[in-house]
Amino acid sequence: MEIGRRLARLARNAQVIVVTHLPQVAAFADQHLLVEKSDDGTVTSSGVTALDREGRVRELSRMLAGLEDSELGRAHAEELLAMAADER
Repeated sequence: MEIGRRLARLARNAQVIVVTHLPQVAAFADQHLLVEKSDDGTVTSSGVTALDREGRVRELSRMLAGLEDSELGRAHAEELLAMAADER
């Protein structure tokens, strides 16, 4: 959480772009983008999607639990987002 706090403080005065696999850091983001790679066996492509609140919860949950739809992961993701919002 401390890295997320420090990055959020830095972002008050400067643009900060962070690539992370750490949900504790991603929870502090003002804007959360999901980068995905797909491969159909012949062509590999990638894309970027801006996540809304529900998308952030789903992605943070996946990052935390490693599962697509874990209730415990969702609860933890909601808690992380609330803690990050309180500290901004």
